[in-house]
Amino acid sequence: MPNAIYIRRDHPQSDYAARLLRQRAGAFLTALDLQDVELSISLVDDTAIAQLNAEWRHKPQPTDVLSFPAGELPPVPGLPRPLGDVVISLDTARRRAREEGVTLASELSRYLAHGLLHLLGHDHQTPEEARAMSRAEQSLLGADGQGMLAQSPELED
Repeated sequence: MPNAIYIRRDHPQSDYAARLLRQRAGAFLTALDLQDVELSISLVDDTAIAQLNAEWRHKPQPTDVLSFPAGELPPVPGLPRPLGDVVISLDTARRRAREEGVTLASELSRYLAHGLLHLLGHDHQTPEEARAMSRAEQSLLGADGQGMLAQSPELED
């Protein structure tokens, strides 16, 4: 059974990001050797992610990415195993890409890698965890940090 990738577009300017993230999610799941899984990605604005951040982390400000793992659910024959939800602020991604002088594709790829690794149990609460998670992100993103951009054509924004 192929992996299922669902994209929810709650940001009015999310067409490009949705196409890019679907492509990157497929590549990341393959790189992680994950099969028969379901991943949900939501693209939101800063207001929506600030509300989620306040509700779930008690931090009432926008952030770049939030992850909501599905947890350990019993397998259901014929259905993919849910990994959880990754919520990305497209407003933050655009702003930080401009500030850091990187492409929007690179910034979105970084957020997706980070969120996906959280779904798989990685964390960065301690320096040791942060180093391990950073290595895992770089492995997913590739040596250039571009989220496998060299392996796939650039999508138009």
